[in-house]
Amino acid sequence: MNLFAEIRSLVIDSLGQLQAEGVLPQGLDMAAVAVEPPRDAAHGDMATNAAMVLAKPAGQQPRAIAEALAAKLSADPRIDVAEPAGPGFLNLRLSANVWQGVLKAALAGGKDFGRSDIGQGQKINVEFVSANPTGPMHVGHTRGAVFGDALSSLLDFAGYTVTREYYINDGGAQVDVLARSAYERYREAHGLSPEIAEGLYPGDYLIPVGEALKEKYGDSLLNKPEAEWLAKVRDFATDAMMEMIREDLAVLGVKMDVYSSEKALYGTGKIEAALERLREMELIYEGVLEPPKGKTPEDWEPREQTLFRSTVHGDDVDRPVKKSDGSWTYFAPDIAYHYDKIARGFDQLIDVLGADHGGYVKRMKAAVAALSNGKVPLDIKLIQLVKLWKNGEPFKMSKRAGTFVTLRDVVEQAGPDVTRFVMLTRKNDAPLDFDFDKVLEQSKDNPVFYVQYAHARVCSVIRKATEAGIEAGDTVLAGADLSRISHPSEIALAKKIAEWPRLVEIAAKAHEPHRVSFYLYELASELHAHWNRGNEDPSLRFLQEGDPAMSQAKIALARAAGVVISAGLGILGVTPAEEMR
Repeated sequence: MNLFAEIRSLVIDSLGQLQAEGVLPQGLDMAAVAVEPPRDAAHGDMATNAAMVLAKPAGQQPRAIAEALAAKLSADPRIDVAEPAGPGFLNLRLSANVWQGVLKAALAGGKDFGRSDIGQGQKINVEFVSANPTGPMHVGHTRGAVFGDALSSLLDFAGYTVTREYYINDGGAQVDVLARSAYERYREAHGLSPEIAEGLYPGDYLIPVGEALKEKYGDSLLNKPEAEWLAKVRDFATDAMMEMIREDLAVLGVKMDVYSSEKALYGTGKIEAALERLREMELIYEGVLEPPKGKTPEDWEPREQTLFRSTVHGDDVDRPVKKSDGSWTYFAPDIAYHYDKIARGFDQLIDVLGADHGGYVKRMKAAVAALSNGKVPLDIKLIQLVKLWKNGEPFKMSKRAGTFVTLRDVVEQAGPDVTRFVMLTRKNDAPLDFDFDKVLEQSKDNPVFYVQYAHARVCSVIRKATEAGIEAGDTVLAGADLSRISHPSEIALAKKIAEWPRLVEIAAKAHEPHRVSFYLYELASELHAHWNRGNEDPSLRFLQEGDPAMSQAKIALARAAGVVISAGLGILGVTPAEEMR
Protein backbone atom coordinates (compact mmCIF):
# COMPACT_ATOMS: atom_id res chain seq x y z
CA MET A 1 0.00 0.00 0.00
CA ASN A 2 1.63 3.20 -1.24
CA LEU A 3 -0.72 5.88 0.07
CA PHE A 4 1.01 8.63 -1.89
CA ALA A 5 0.59 6.65 -5.11
CA GLU A 6 -3.09 6.07 -4.27
CA ILE A 7 -3.74 9.77 -3.73
CA ARG A 8 -1.83 10.61 -6.91
CA SER A 9 -4.13 8.20 -8.78
CA LEU A 10 -7.09 10.03 -7.22
CA VAL A 11 -5.65 13.35 -8.45
CA ILE A 12 -5.12 11.97 -11.97
CA ASP A 13 -8.67 10.55 -12.03
CA SER A 14 -10.08 13.89 -10.87
CA LEU A 15 -8.14 15.72 -13.58
CA GLY A 16 -9.60 13.25 -16.08
CA GLN A 17 -13.08 14.17 -14.88
CA LEU A 18 -12.29 17.86 -15.40
CA GLN A 19 -11.18 17.04 -18.94
CA ALA A 20 -14.37 15.07 -19.60
CA GLU A 21 -16.40 18.05 -18.39
CA GLY A 22 -14.49 20.45 -20.65
CA VAL A 23 -12.93 22.34 -17.73
CA LEU A 24 -9.48 21.20 -18.89
CA PRO A 25 -8.42 20.46 -22.47
CA GLN A 26 -7.75 16.91 -23.66
CA GLY A 27 -4.25 15.59 -24.34
CA LEU A 28 -2.50 16.96 -21.24
CA ASP A 29 0.67 15.15 -20.17
CA MET A 30 0.20 14.12 -16.53
CA ALA A 31 3.71 12.67 -16.05
CA ALA A 32 4.97 15.63 -14.00
CA VAL A 33 1.98 15.63 -11.63
CA ALA A 34 3.27 14.69 -8.18
CA VAL A 35 1.84 14.13 -4.72
CA GLU A 36 4.29 14.42 -1.85
CA PRO A 37 4.60 15.64 1.75
CA PRO A 38 4.40 19.44 2.00
CA ARG A 39 7.56 21.28 2.99
CA ASP A 40 5.76 22.55 6.08
CA ALA A 41 3.72 19.88 7.91
CA ALA A 42 1.41 22.65 9.15
CA HIS A 43 0.11 23.01 5.59
CA GLY A 44 -1.42 19.54 5.52
CA ASP A 45 -0.67 15.88 4.99
CA MET A 46 0.11 15.97 1.25
CA ALA A 47 0.47 18.50 -1.53
CA THR A 48 0.11 18.27 -5.29
CA ASN A 49 1.72 20.44 -7.95
CA ALA A 50 -0.91 19.49 -10.56
CA ALA A 51 -2.22 23.02 -11.12
CA MET A 52 1.30 24.44 -11.44
CA VAL A 53 2.57 21.96 -14.03
CA LEU A 54 -0.65 21.89 -16.10
CA ALA A 55 -1.34 25.63 -16.19
CA LYS A 56 0.82 26.49 -19.20
CA PRO A 57 -0.17 23.54 -21.46
CA ALA A 58 -3.83 24.04 -20.44
CA GLY A 59 -3.64 27.78 -21.13
CA GLN A 60 -5.22 28.58 -17.75
CA GLN A 61 -4.27 30.22 -14.49
CA PRO A 62 -2.89 27.70 -11.95
CA ARG A 63 -5.14 29.04 -9.20
CA ALA A 64 -8.25 28.30 -11.29
CA ILE A 65 -7.12 24.74 -11.94
CA ALA A 66 -6.33 24.26 -8.25
CA GLU A 67 -9.79 25.39 -7.19
CA ALA A 68 -11.54 23.14 -9.73
CA LEU A 69 -9.39 20.19 -8.70
CA ALA A 70 -10.02 20.91 -5.00
CA ALA A 71 -13.74 20.65 -5.56
CA LYS A 72 -13.37 17.24 -7.16
CA LEU A 73 -11.01 15.89 -4.50
CA SER A 74 -13.17 17.09 -1.62
CA ALA A 75 -15.89 14.70 -2.75
CA ASP A 76 -13.68 11.70 -1.96
CA PRO A 77 -14.14 10.34 1.59
CA ARG A 78 -10.38 10.05 2.04
CA ILE A 79 -9.95 13.81 1.71
CA ASP A 80 -11.00 15.97 4.63
CA VAL A 81 -9.72 19.25 3.18
CA ALA A 82 -8.38 20.23 -0.25
CA GLU A 83 -7.09 23.78 -0.02
CA PRO A 84 -5.43 25.82 -2.81
CA ALA A 85 -2.37 27.69 -1.61
CA GLY A 86 -0.12 30.33 -3.10
CA PRO A 87 0.00 30.53 -6.89
CA GLY A 88 -1.40 27.06 -7.48
CA PHE A 89 -0.31 24.40 -5.05
CA LEU A 90 -3.01 22.26 -3.52
CA ASN A 91 -2.66 21.13 0.08
CA LEU A 92 -4.55 18.06 1.24
CA ARG A 93 -5.61 16.88 4.68
CA LEU A 94 -6.64 13.24 4.90
CA SER A 95 -9.26 11.69 7.15
CA ALA A 96 -8.16 9.78 10.25
CA ASN A 97 -9.41 6.45 8.89
CA VAL A 98 -6.85 6.70 6.07
CA TRP A 99 -4.00 6.58 8.57
CA GLN A 100 -5.75 3.79 10.46
CA GLY A 101 -5.89 1.89 7.18
CA VAL A 102 -2.13 2.27 6.83
CA LEU A 103 -1.68 0.46 10.15
CA LYS A 104 -3.89 -2.42 8.98
CA ALA A 105 -1.90 -2.64 5.75
CA ALA A 106 1.42 -2.70 7.64
CA LEU A 107 0.23 -5.47 9.94
CA ALA A 108 -1.24 -7.48 7.08
CA GLY A 109 1.85 -7.01 4.90
CA GLY A 110 4.35 -7.75 7.63
CA LYS A 111 7.92 -7.90 6.34
CA ASP A 112 6.62 -7.26 2.81
CA PHE A 113 4.86 -4.00 3.66
CA GLY A 114 6.43 -1.33 1.47
CA ARG A 115 7.63 -3.72 -1.22
CA SER A 116 7.23 -2.25 -4.67
CA ASP A 117 6.93 -3.54 -8.21
CA ILE A 118 8.52 -0.50 -9.86
CA GLY A 119 11.45 -2.69 -10.89
CA GLN A 120 9.11 -4.96 -12.87
CA GLY A 121 11.67 -7.74 -12.65
CA GLN A 122 14.33 -5.82 -14.58
CA LYS A 123 17.74 -7.45 -14.27
CA ILE A 124 20.30 -5.26 -12.52
CA ASN A 125 23.96 -6.12 -12.03
CA VAL A 126 25.51 -4.45 -8.99
CA GLU A 127 29.28 -4.82 -9.06
CA PHE A 128 30.90 -3.79 -5.79
CA VAL A 129 33.99 -4.23 -3.63
CA SER A 130 36.12 -5.72 -6.45
CA ALA A 131 39.19 -5.17 -4.28
CA ASN A 132 42.56 -6.20 -5.68
CA PRO A 133 43.23 -9.76 -4.45
CA THR A 134 46.43 -8.70 -2.74
CA GLY A 135 45.43 -8.67 0.92
CA PRO A 136 42.61 -8.31 3.44
CA MET A 137 39.87 -5.77 2.86
CA HIS A 138 40.44 -2.33 4.37
CA VAL A 139 37.99 0.17 5.82
CA GLY A 140 37.36 1.81 2.44
CA HIS A 141 36.32 -1.55 1.03
CA THR A 142 34.07 -1.96 4.06
CA ARG A 143 32.02 1.09 3.17
CA GLY A 144 31.77 0.01 -0.47
CA ALA A 145 30.74 -3.50 0.55
CA VAL A 146 28.00 -2.26 2.87
CA PHE A 147 26.75 0.26 0.32
CA GLY A 148 26.66 -2.25 -2.53
CA ASP A 149 24.98 -4.93 -0.45
CA ALA A 150 22.34 -2.55 0.96
CA LEU A 151 21.69 -1.10 -2.50
CA SER A 152 21.19 -4.62 -3.85
CA SER A 153 18.71 -5.43 -1.07
CA LEU A 154 16.88 -2.15 -1.65
CA LEU A 155 16.56 -2.82 -5.38
CA ASP A 156 15.31 -6.34 -4.66
CA PHE A 157 12.70 -4.87 -2.28
CA ALA A 158 11.63 -2.52 -5.06
CA GLY A 159 10.97 -5.33 -7.52
CA TYR A 160 14.23 -5.66 -9.45
CA THR A 161 16.07 -8.92 -10.10
CA VAL A 162 19.52 -8.26 -8.65
CA THR A 163 22.88 -9.93 -9.18
CA ARG A 164 25.66 -9.08 -6.74
CA GLU A 165 28.99 -9.36 -8.51
CA TYR A 166 32.66 -9.14 -7.59
CA TYR A 167 35.24 -8.46 -10.31
CA ILE A 168 38.56 -10.04 -9.38
CA ASN A 169 41.37 -7.80 -10.59
CA ASP A 170 43.80 -10.67 -11.10
CA GLY A 171 45.17 -9.71 -14.51
CA GLY A 172 47.41 -6.75 -13.68
CA ALA A 173 50.87 -6.15 -12.32
CA GLN A 174 49.65 -6.05 -8.71
CA VAL A 175 49.23 -9.83 -8.61
CA ASP A 176 52.84 -10.23 -9.67
CA VAL A 177 53.80 -7.99 -6.73
CA LEU A 178 51.65 -10.24 -4.54
CA ALA A 179 53.49 -13.31 -5.83
CA ARG A 180 56.91 -11.78 -5.08
CA SER A 181 55.72 -10.77 -1.60
CA ALA A 182 54.36 -14.27 -0.91
CA TYR A 183 57.58 -15.82 -2.18
CA GLU A 184 59.54 -13.91 0.47
CA ARG A 185 57.21 -15.38 3.12
CA TYR A 186 57.81 -18.78 1.53
CA ARG A 187 61.53 -18.23 2.00
CA GLU A 188 60.82 -17.13 5.59
CA ALA A 189 58.94 -20.37 6.19
CA HIS A 190 62.20 -22.14 5.33
CA GLY A 191 64.11 -20.19 7.97
CA LEU A 192 65.50 -17.57 5.59
CA SER A 193 65.26 -13.84 6.21
CA PRO A 194 62.52 -12.33 4.00
CA GLU A 195 63.60 -9.45 1.79
CA ILE A 196 60.54 -7.17 1.82
CA ALA A 197 61.79 -4.64 -0.69
CA GLU A 198 60.06 -1.32 -1.28
CA GLY A 199 56.90 -1.88 -3.31
CA LEU A 200 56.18 -5.34 -1.90
CA TYR A 201 53.31 -6.03 0.50
CA PRO A 202 54.68 -6.07 4.08
CA GLY A 203 51.66 -7.33 6.00
CA ASP A 204 51.84 -10.34 8.31
CA TYR A 205 48.80 -11.82 6.53
CA LEU A 206 51.16 -13.36 3.97
CA ILE A 207 53.06 -15.41 6.58
CA PRO A 208 50.51 -18.27 6.53
CA VAL A 209 50.50 -18.12 2.73
CA GLY A 210 54.26 -18.67 2.76
CA GLU A 211 53.82 -21.61 5.14
CA ALA A 212 51.12 -23.10 2.90
CA LEU A 213 53.42 -22.74 -0.10
CA LYS A 214 56.11 -24.63 1.78
CA GLU A 215 53.63 -27.38 2.62
CA LYS A 216 52.64 -27.72 -1.03
CA TYR A 217 55.96 -27.27 -2.80
CA GLY A 218 58.49 -28.13 -0.12
CA ASP A 219 61.83 -26.51 -1.01
CA SER A 220 61.42 -27.06 -4.76
CA LEU A 221 60.93 -23.36 -5.46
CA LEU A 222 63.89 -22.12 -3.42
CA ASN A 223 66.78 -20.49 -5.23
CA LYS A 224 65.00 -20.82 -8.57
CA PRO A 225 64.72 -18.08 -11.18
CA GLU A 226 61.56 -16.01 -10.87
CA ALA A 227 60.32 -17.24 -14.22
CA GLU A 228 60.05 -20.76 -12.81
CA TRP A 229 57.97 -19.95 -9.73
CA LEU A 230 56.13 -16.66 -10.47
CA ALA A 231 53.03 -18.14 -12.13
CA LYS A 232 52.63 -20.92 -9.55
CA VAL A 233 53.02 -18.59 -6.57
CA ARG A 234 50.80 -15.95 -8.17
CA ASP A 235 47.90 -18.37 -8.66
CA PHE A 236 48.33 -19.89 -5.20
CA ALA A 237 48.55 -16.52 -3.44
CA THR A 238 45.64 -15.05 -5.41
CA ASP A 239 43.42 -17.98 -4.43
CA ALA A 240 44.48 -17.57 -0.80
CA MET A 241 43.71 -13.85 -0.86
CA MET A 242 40.30 -14.40 -2.43
CA GLU A 243 39.47 -16.92 0.28
CA MET A 244 40.46 -14.29 2.85
CA ILE A 245 38.30 -11.69 1.11
CA ARG A 246 35.33 -14.07 1.05
CA GLU A 247 35.78 -14.59 4.78
CA ASP A 248 35.97 -10.83 5.31
CA LEU A 249 32.74 -10.34 3.40
CA ALA A 250 31.06 -13.11 5.39
CA VAL A 251 32.01 -11.36 8.64
CA LEU A 252 30.14 -8.34 7.31
CA GLY A 253 27.18 -10.45 6.16
CA VAL A 254 27.85 -9.95 2.44
CA LYS A 255 27.43 -12.81 -0.01
CA MET A 256 28.20 -12.41 -3.69
CA ASP A 257 26.25 -14.18 -6.42
CA VAL A 258 29.02 -14.08 -9.01
CA TYR A 259 32.80 -13.75 -8.98
CA SER A 260 34.24 -12.73 -12.36
CA SER A 261 37.96 -12.88 -13.18
CA GLU A 262 39.87 -10.25 -15.15
CA LYS A 263 42.48 -12.87 -15.96
CA ALA A 264 39.82 -14.98 -17.67
CA LEU A 265 39.42 -12.23 -20.28
CA TYR A 266 43.00 -12.55 -21.51
CA GLY A 267 43.84 -15.04 -24.22
CA THR A 268 40.17 -15.95 -24.75
CA GLY A 269 39.35 -13.47 -27.51
CA LYS A 270 36.88 -11.59 -25.28
CA ILE A 271 38.88 -8.36 -25.27
CA GLU A 272 39.38 -8.55 -29.02
CA ALA A 273 35.66 -9.24 -29.58
CA ALA A 274 34.57 -6.21 -27.54
CA LEU A 275 36.96 -3.91 -29.37
CA GLU A 276 35.98 -5.36 -32.72
CA ARG A 277 32.38 -4.51 -31.88
CA LEU A 278 33.45 -0.92 -31.30
CA ARG A 279 35.55 -0.95 -34.45
CA GLU A 280 32.48 -1.95 -36.45
CA MET A 281 30.88 1.23 -35.15
CA GLU A 282 33.95 3.19 -36.31
CA LEU A 283 34.78 3.99 -32.69
CA ILE A 284 38.26 2.42 -32.71
CA TYR A 285 41.09 4.10 -34.58
CA GLU A 286 44.85 4.56 -34.59
CA GLY A 287 45.89 8.00 -33.45
CA VAL A 288 47.98 10.23 -31.22
CA LEU A 289 46.51 11.86 -28.16
CA GLU A 290 47.06 15.48 -27.24
CA PRO A 291 49.60 15.97 -24.43
CA PRO A 292 48.14 15.96 -20.91
CA LYS A 293 47.35 19.35 -19.46
CA GLY A 294 50.38 20.89 -17.82
CA LYS A 295 52.86 19.08 -20.06
CA THR A 296 55.23 21.06 -22.25
CA PRO A 297 56.27 19.79 -25.69
CA GLU A 298 59.68 18.83 -24.27
CA ASP A 299 58.00 16.50 -21.75
CA TRP A 300 55.71 14.88 -24.26
CA GLU A 301 56.55 12.05 -26.59
CA PRO A 302 53.67 11.57 -29.05
CA ARG A 303 53.09 7.91 -29.83
CA GLU A 304 50.49 6.30 -32.00
CA GLN A 305 48.08 4.13 -30.04
CA THR A 306 44.82 2.28 -30.59
CA LEU A 307 42.13 4.64 -29.29
CA PHE A 308 38.43 4.42 -28.40
CA ARG A 309 36.46 7.40 -29.70
CA SER A 310 34.77 7.90 -26.33
CA THR A 311 34.10 11.59 -26.97
CA VAL A 312 31.25 10.50 -29.27
CA HIS A 313 29.47 9.30 -26.12
CA GLY A 314 30.18 12.22 -23.81
CA ASP A 315 33.77 11.71 -22.62
CA ASP A 316 36.22 14.62 -22.47
CA VAL A 317 38.95 12.92 -24.53
CA ASP A 318 39.36 9.71 -26.48
CA ARG A 319 40.91 6.85 -24.51
CA PRO A 320 43.71 4.42 -25.37
CA VAL A 321 42.87 0.72 -25.36
CA LYS A 322 46.20 -0.59 -26.65
CA LYS A 323 49.63 0.84 -25.97
CA SER A 324 52.23 1.57 -28.61
CA ASP A 325 54.08 -1.62 -27.57
CA GLY A 326 51.01 -3.71 -28.39
CA SER A 327 49.92 -4.48 -24.81
CA TRP A 328 46.43 -3.71 -23.54
CA THR A 329 45.73 -0.71 -21.35
CA TYR A 330 43.82 -1.41 -18.14
CA PHE A 331 40.72 0.06 -19.84
CA ALA A 332 40.57 -2.65 -22.52
CA PRO A 333 39.68 -5.59 -20.23
CA ASP A 334 37.20 -3.34 -18.40
CA ILE A 335 35.45 -2.73 -21.71
CA ALA A 336 35.35 -6.46 -22.39
CA TYR A 337 34.05 -7.16 -18.87
CA HIS A 338 31.16 -4.74 -19.27
CA TYR A 339 30.45 -6.09 -22.75
CA ASP A 340 30.09 -9.49 -21.11
CA LYS A 341 27.59 -8.04 -18.63
CA ILE A 342 25.55 -6.62 -21.50
CA ALA A 343 25.69 -9.99 -23.27
CA ARG A 344 24.36 -11.66 -20.12
CA GLY A 345 21.16 -9.69 -20.57
CA PHE A 346 21.24 -7.14 -17.76
CA ASP A 347 18.86 -4.20 -18.18
CA GLN A 348 20.90 -1.92 -15.92
CA LEU A 349 24.47 -1.89 -14.62
CA ILE A 350 25.73 -0.32 -11.40
CA ASP A 351 29.42 -0.08 -10.52
CA VAL A 352 30.41 0.84 -6.96
CA LEU A 353 33.93 2.29 -6.97
CA GLY A 354 36.30 4.14 -4.69
CA ALA A 355 36.42 7.93 -4.98
CA ASP A 356 39.87 7.67 -6.58
CA HIS A 357 38.18 6.22 -9.68
CA GLY A 358 36.40 9.47 -10.51
CA GLY A 359 38.28 9.78 -13.80
CA TYR A 360 36.96 6.39 -14.83
CA VAL A 361 33.29 7.38 -14.88
CA LYS A 362 32.88 9.11 -18.24
CA ARG A 363 35.00 6.66 -20.23
CA MET A 364 33.21 3.60 -18.86
CA LYS A 365 29.78 5.13 -19.39
CA ALA A 366 30.82 5.95 -22.96
CA ALA A 367 31.90 2.34 -23.57
CA VAL A 368 28.68 0.87 -22.19
CA ALA A 369 26.55 3.36 -24.12
CA ALA A 370 28.35 2.38 -27.34
CA LEU A 371 28.32 -1.37 -26.76
CA SER A 372 24.62 -1.44 -25.81
CA ASN A 373 23.47 1.13 -28.39
CA GLY A 374 22.39 3.28 -25.47
CA LYS A 375 19.95 0.67 -24.20
CA VAL A 376 21.73 -0.36 -20.98
CA PRO A 377 22.31 2.50 -18.52
CA LEU A 378 25.41 2.40 -16.31
CA ASP A 379 25.36 4.19 -12.97
CA ILE A 380 28.71 4.55 -11.23
CA LYS A 381 28.52 5.28 -7.51
CA LEU A 382 31.71 6.64 -6.00
CA ILE A 383 32.45 5.85 -2.35
CA GLN A 384 34.20 8.55 -0.37
CA LEU A 385 36.79 7.96 2.33
CA VAL A 386 36.14 6.84 5.88
CA LYS A 387 38.08 8.41 8.74
CA LEU A 388 38.36 6.25 11.85
CA TRP A 389 38.59 7.71 15.35
CA LYS A 390 39.00 6.27 18.83
CA ASN A 391 39.63 8.05 22.11
CA GLY A 392 39.67 11.34 20.21
CA GLU A 393 42.53 10.25 17.98
CA PRO A 394 42.82 8.67 14.52
CA PHE A 395 42.57 4.89 14.74
CA LYS A 396 45.98 3.43 13.91
CA MET A 397 46.85 1.11 11.08
CA SER A 398 46.70 -2.64 11.47
CA LYS A 399 50.01 -4.36 12.06
CA ARG A 400 48.63 -7.43 10.41
CA ALA A 401 47.82 -5.52 7.22
CA GLY A 402 50.99 -3.48 7.32
CA THR A 403 49.65 -0.20 5.94
CA PHE A 404 45.94 0.13 6.67
CA VAL A 405 43.05 -0.66 9.01
CA THR A 406 41.27 -3.82 7.93
CA LEU A 407 37.59 -4.64 7.73
CA ARG A 408 38.17 -7.21 10.49
CA ASP A 409 39.64 -4.50 12.75
CA VAL A 410 36.49 -2.40 12.37
CA VAL A 411 34.02 -5.26 12.82
CA GLU A 412 35.88 -6.65 15.83
CA GLN A 413 35.71 -3.23 17.50
CA ALA A 414 32.13 -2.27 16.63
CA GLY A 415 30.30 -5.43 15.50
CA PRO A 416 28.74 -6.03 12.07
CA ASP A 417 25.36 -4.38 12.77
CA VAL A 418 26.87 -1.13 14.03
CA THR A 419 29.44 -1.13 11.24
CA ARG A 420 26.82 -1.56 8.55
CA PHE A 421 24.39 1.03 9.89
CA VAL A 422 27.03 3.70 10.47
CA MET A 423 28.47 3.19 6.99
CA LEU A 424 25.02 4.14 5.65
CA THR A 425 24.51 7.30 7.70
CA ARG A 426 26.01 9.47 4.95
CA LYS A 427 25.45 9.66 1.21
CA ASN A 428 28.00 7.52 -0.60
CA ASP A 429 29.87 10.47 -2.13
CA ALA A 430 30.25 12.33 1.20
CA PRO A 431 33.20 11.64 3.56
CA LEU A 432 32.30 9.72 6.71
CA ASP A 433 33.75 9.87 10.22
CA PHE A 434 33.54 6.59 12.12
CA ASP A 435 34.16 7.27 15.80
CA PHE A 436 34.27 4.00 17.76
CA ASP A 437 33.36 5.77 21.00
CA LYS A 438 30.28 7.48 19.56
CA VAL A 439 28.94 4.55 17.56
CA LEU A 440 28.88 2.39 20.70
CA GLU A 441 27.34 4.90 23.10
CA GLN A 442 23.68 4.58 24.06
CA SER A 443 22.18 7.95 23.22
CA LYS A 444 19.98 9.74 20.72
CA ASP A 445 23.14 10.99 19.02
CA ASN A 446 23.96 7.42 18.06
CA PRO A 447 21.54 6.54 15.22
CA VAL A 448 22.25 2.81 15.46
CA PHE A 449 21.28 2.65 19.11
CA TYR A 450 18.33 5.00 18.63
CA VAL A 451 16.74 2.88 15.90
CA GLN A 452 17.52 -0.43 17.58
CA TYR A 453 16.09 0.87 20.85
CA ALA A 454 12.85 1.81 19.10
CA HIS A 455 12.45 -1.74 17.78
CA ALA A 456 13.33 -3.18 21.19
CA ARG A 457 10.64 -1.00 22.79
CA VAL A 458 8.03 -2.40 20.40
CA CYS A 459 9.12 -5.94 21.27
CA SER A 460 8.86 -5.03 24.94
CA VAL A 461 5.27 -3.86 24.45
CA ILE A 462 4.35 -7.15 22.77
CA ARG A 463 5.97 -9.18 25.58
CA LYS A 464 4.22 -7.22 28.29
CA ALA A 465 0.88 -7.53 26.49
CA THR A 466 1.30 -11.30 26.25
CA GLU A 467 2.19 -11.49 29.94
CA ALA A 468 -0.98 -9.52 30.71
CA GLY A 469 -3.08 -11.99 28.73
CA ILE A 470 -3.72 -9.62 25.81
CA GLU A 471 -3.58 -11.25 22.38
CA ALA A 472 -1.02 -9.36 20.32
CA GLY A 473 -0.47 -11.38 17.15
CA ASP A 474 -0.42 -9.40 13.92
CA THR A 475 -3.69 -10.88 12.65
CA VAL A 476 -5.47 -10.02 15.89
CA LEU A 477 -4.00 -6.51 15.95
CA ALA A 478 -4.98 -5.89 12.31
CA GLY A 479 -8.57 -6.68 13.30
CA ALA A 480 -8.56 -4.32 16.27
CA ASP A 481 -10.79 -1.25 16.36
CA LEU A 482 -8.26 1.23 15.04
CA SER A 483 -10.75 4.10 15.13
CA ARG A 484 -9.45 4.47 18.69
CA ILE A 485 -6.16 5.71 17.18
CA SER A 486 -6.99 9.40 16.93
CA HIS A 487 -4.67 11.50 19.10
CA PRO A 488 -2.41 13.86 17.09
CA SER A 489 0.66 12.08 18.47
CA GLU A 490 -0.68 8.72 17.31
CA ILE A 491 -1.63 10.08 13.89
CA ALA A 492 1.84 11.62 13.52
CA LEU A 493 3.42 8.19 14.04
CA ALA A 494 0.97 6.61 11.58
CA LYS A 495 1.80 9.29 9.01
CA LYS A 496 5.51 8.52 9.28
CA ILE A 497 4.75 4.79 8.82
CA ALA A 498 2.76 5.70 5.68
CA GLU A 499 5.85 7.29 4.12
CA TRP A 500 7.73 3.97 4.01
CA PRO A 501 6.49 2.60 0.66
CA ARG A 502 7.14 5.96 -1.02
CA LEU A 503 10.60 6.18 0.55
CA VAL A 504 11.49 2.73 -0.79
CA GLU A 505 10.66 3.76 -4.34
CA ILE A 506 12.49 7.09 -4.13
CA ALA A 507 15.62 5.50 -2.64
CA ALA A 508 15.59 2.65 -5.18
CA LYS A 509 15.21 4.98 -8.16
CA ALA A 510 18.03 7.21 -6.90
CA HIS A 511 20.25 4.23 -5.93
CA GLU A 512 20.62 5.77 -2.46
CA PRO A 513 20.26 3.29 0.42
CA HIS A 514 21.34 5.92 2.95
CA ARG A 515 17.81 7.34 2.62
CA VAL A 516 16.57 4.23 4.41
CA SER A 517 18.77 4.85 7.46
CA PHE A 518 17.70 8.51 7.55
CA TYR A 519 14.03 7.51 7.41
CA LEU A 520 14.45 4.88 10.13
CA TYR A 521 15.96 7.49 12.43
CA GLU A 522 12.98 9.79 11.80
CA LEU A 523 10.51 6.96 12.42
CA ALA A 524 12.33 6.00 15.63
CA SER A 525 12.17 9.65 16.72
CA GLU A 526 8.38 9.69 16.26
CA LEU A 527 7.99 6.47 18.24
CA HIS A 528 10.26 7.61 21.09
CA ALA A 529 8.48 10.99 21.21
CA HIS A 530 5.10 9.29 21.44
CA TRP A 531 6.42 6.91 24.12
CA ASN A 532 7.66 9.87 26.18
CA ARG A 533 4.30 11.63 25.88
CA GLY A 534 2.77 8.49 27.34
CA ASN A 535 4.90 9.03 30.44
CA GLU A 536 3.04 12.30 30.99
CA ASP A 537 -0.37 11.31 29.60
CA PRO A 538 -1.37 7.73 30.58
CA SER A 539 -4.07 7.66 27.89
CA LEU A 540 -1.32 7.52 25.25
CA ARG A 541 0.38 4.44 26.67
CA PHE A 542 0.33 1.33 24.52
CA LEU A 543 -1.00 -0.81 27.36
CA GLN A 544 -4.27 0.43 28.87
CA GLU A 545 -4.97 -1.39 32.14
CA GLY A 546 -8.41 -2.96 32.24
CA ASP A 547 -9.17 -2.21 28.56
CA PRO A 548 -7.83 -5.00 26.29
CA ALA A 549 -9.59 -3.62 23.19
CA MET A 550 -8.04 -0.17 23.60
CA SER A 551 -4.67 -1.79 24.32
CA GLN A 552 -4.83 -3.84 21.12
CA ALA A 553 -5.54 -0.75 19.03
CA LYS A 554 -2.60 1.09 20.53
CA ILE A 555 -0.32 -1.95 20.35
CA ALA A 556 -1.24 -2.19 16.64
CA LEU A 557 0.29 1.27 16.19
CA ALA A 558 3.51 0.23 17.91
CA ARG A 559 3.71 -3.07 16.06
CA ALA A 560 3.19 -1.34 12.67
CA ALA A 561 6.17 0.87 13.46
CA GLY A 562 8.15 -2.21 14.43
CA VAL A 563 7.25 -3.93 11.14
CA VAL A 564 8.68 -1.02 9.17
CA ILE A 565 11.79 -0.69 11.31
CA SER A 566 12.47 -4.40 10.91
CA ALA A 567 12.00 -4.23 7.13
CA GLY A 568 14.24 -1.18 6.85
CA LEU A 569 16.98 -2.73 8.96
CA GLY A 570 16.68 -5.86 6.83
CA ILE A 571 17.49 -3.79 3.73
CA LEU A 572 20.50 -2.32 5.52
CA GLY A 573 21.60 -5.80 6.58
CA VAL A 574 21.20 -5.02 10.27
CA THR A 575 19.58 -7.42 12.76
CA PRO A 576 16.62 -5.80 14.59
CA ALA A 577 17.21 -5.80 18.35
CA GLU A 578 14.49 -7.42 20.46
CA GLU A 579 15.90 -6.07 23.72
CA MET A 580 18.70 -3.70 24.70
CA ARG A 581 21.30 -4.55 27.27
